[in-house]
Amino acid sequence: MFETPDDIAALQDLLDSSLQRSTGHLRSIVAPGERTLTAPQLVRVARGMCTLAVSTVTRAGEPRVSGVDGHLLHGRWVFGTDPSAAKARHLAARPAVSAAHLRGDDLGIFTHGRAVRLNPDHPAWPETLEYLKGHYGADAFVWTDVVFYRIEPTWMVAYAPDPVSVAGADGG
Repeated sequence: MFETPDDIAALQDLLDSSLQRSTGHLRSIVAPGERTLTAPQLVRVARGMCTLAVSTVTRAGEPRVSGVDGHLLHGRWVFGTDPSAAKARHLAARPAVSAAHLRGDDLGIFTHGRAVRLNPDHPAWPETLEYLKGHYGADAFVWTDVVFYRIEPTWMVAYAPDPVSVAGADGG
């Protein structure tokens, strides 16, 4: 787990405020305190690589969705893509992004925010690169160009019909 106590507190604030700002319809499904994950539960369940459906917007305002390897680091999703991919062009021009991680009917983590390109000058880059090399191996960064983004979330909801069975109790 890479989250500090401050990261956990900020993530919990985001989860709480996001649900409070949601529609009554969403709150009837993602019942606060019943079918939601807490920040500690979310970081446990999203450990390692999680397939994300990432949605960007074309110049014409048309949505596009694609799959990426997502990694939750410090309460924020990180993902990579080829610099020639359409999503890289979309994010360079329009950084608004949505992402969803779903595991059948058991888990849904939904995020809206802004994609920030990570590069060697970004303060989070050294730790992010170290983590990614640990996950993929150092050789994975030799054979291809990849650009990485971190989603700075403005809204995030974590749904689970049975949070304890999916993520364990908060104390564990």
